Amino acid sequence: MLDATAAIRGAGLRVTEPRRAVYDALSAGAHASAEEIFARVQPHLPGTSVQSVYNALGDFAEAGLVRRIEPARHPMLFELHHGDNHHHLVCTHCGAVSDVACVVGAAPCLDPSDAQGFRVHEAEVTFWGTCPACAPAESTTHEEGTS
Repeated sequence: MLDATAAIRGAGLRVTEPRRAVYDALSAGAHASAEEIFARVQPHLPGTSVQSVYNALGDFAEAGLVRRIEPARHPMLFELHHGDNHHHLVCTHCGAVSDVACVVGAAPCLDPSDAQGFRVHEAEVTFWGTCPACAPAESTTHEEGTS
């Protein structure tokens, strides 16, 4: 992975301290909300606002530096892992998000039955289910409901 300065410049953006801090915060963990990123940035750049984090994330997404995912009923999330046509698993209980690989070497890995004239560049799939940490609680809830 590129360092923040090289990645930001490589995306055609001006390098600023808030952008570097946001990029570094994203490097620390995948699938982070803007608020989580702000919490990581704030101790290093105390004058940074939530709005400046949103601005940097918007610039990064527009430049193709980050991927923005918007799982239903969950906050918008950002990740540096992009351009490889991977998909996501989302827990319906706790909101945990995990990457799931797609067909290696083929993008997109899904073809619509009728592309209606579109030239498809990427497919985005979200799998919804229960993560391993929430599975025991889910089975206990179901058992109590059936008694």
